[in-house]
Amino acid sequence: MQVQKPWLSLVGKIKLTVMLVLTVSLLAVFIVLQIPWSQGVFILGVALILSTLVTSLICASIEKGLDALELGLQNFKDGEFSNQLVYHRADQLGWLCTLYNQTAEQLRKEKQWIHQRELMLDKVLESSPQALLLINSNNVVVFSNLSARNLLSSKTRIEGMSLSQAFENAPTELQQAIQLGQDGLFNIHNTAEEAQTWHLATGQFLLNNQQHKLFILKQLTRELNRQEVAVWKKVIRIISHELNNSLGPMSSMLHSGQILSQGLDEPRLQRVFATIEERIKHLTAFVQGYGKFAKLPPPKLEQIDWPSLINELAQQWQFIAPSSYPSTPCYADNMQLQQLLINLLKNAHESGSSVDEIHLAIESHREGVVVSVTDGGQGMSEQVMANALVPFYSTKAAGSGLGLALCREIVEAHHGYLSLHNVYHQTEVAGLQVKVFLPYYSSSNTTK
Repeated sequence: MQVQKPWLSLVGKIKLTVMLVLTVSLLAVFIVLQIPWSQGVFILGVALILSTLVTSLICASIEKGLDALELGLQNFKDGEFSNQLVYHRADQLGWLCTLYNQTAEQLRKEKQWIHQRELMLDKVLESSPQALLLINSNNVVVFSNLSARNLLSSKTRIEGMSLSQAFENAPTELQQAIQLGQDGLFNIHNTAEEAQTWHLATGQFLLNNQQHKLFILKQLTRELNRQEVAVWKKVIRIISHELNNSLGPMSSMLHSGQILSQGLDEPRLQRVFATIEERIKHLTAFVQGYGKFAKLPPPKLEQIDWPSLINELAQQWQFIAPSSYPSTPCYADNMQLQQLLINLLKNAHESGSSVDEIHLAIESHREGVVVSVTDGGQGMSEQVMANALVPFYSTKAAGSGLGLALCREIVEAHHGYLSLHNVYHQTEVAGLQVKVFLPYYSSSNTTK
């Protein structure tokens, strides 16, 4: 509510009151003493002039203090707390001005503290991995962070745009989830990656007397994969423990049986012992392979020398090598990356593809490097592709089902992702391409 300034100030009221009291008092004296009106008017005029001068002198400090307080309160109204009042007389107005200065200093400090918190909050929200989107009641975007703009495939800020304009390049699944406006999970199918699982949380807020809606989108793909792999690792550790407990005594008993049968001339018994020994060795190697997946160590990052790495791989497998290499340094665990590519090249050779159809490519992207292995085999059906990265799943008679699962574990330990794509020639499947994205790291993040 706006309050109008009174037409007569406090000092003016004091002066008017003094003049009225003086006038009434002199008139009463004139009447009692029967002073002629000609003399009375002169005396009254002189008295009023003197009283005005005396009152002005007395009220000058009051008027100065009140003017200072008025100016200070106008600054408060405008949100300005840095000005200090210079009225310091030893009276009640001086005390009020001192109290005003102390209040202004306290408010100034709190305003500065709130400003710093807003800057910190803005920095946190802008760099948050969760996509944040705030819209008002007119469906106009009020705030969006970097993750939200990346999710919406927008290269510029979208504040001030309508929701429909901001979602022009967004995935269809995302648009449907936002329009539905309900908390829950939804999937985004991207041709460049595997299907992504997202969680949407919403909230209603009243800001500047206007309803706003906040959308918080969090990608759960990596977290779900991590939990799934953690369960598989626990199962593998339990199975490995039980198998190792059985393999030790079996190997010892086999050795004892071979010693006891040395004097017997029984070829069939020797074949039985040889078969048991071969199966024990195979089972031991089998358990060790699963143990490698269950106990994958954290990657030790170092700068990758791509030509040297490709030369080492070429000594083990035949393939068409890349024609060029990224100029931006890439940091990863060299041994784990080599194991990853060995597994992918091994799968490419086992796909039935000819050697000249197996290609290894390394391409530089804005945020990382993409390594792809392409073969000319039969590709994968939808069912096989959906389960190819799951531990124990294999279409090979002698396969362990851990090759691609171990590859994905290595890639995700480097904060990257692995995806599978069929290669088409016209309308027929003409091979499989496995893409591995590895983000760039600075040398300060490497582990010695």
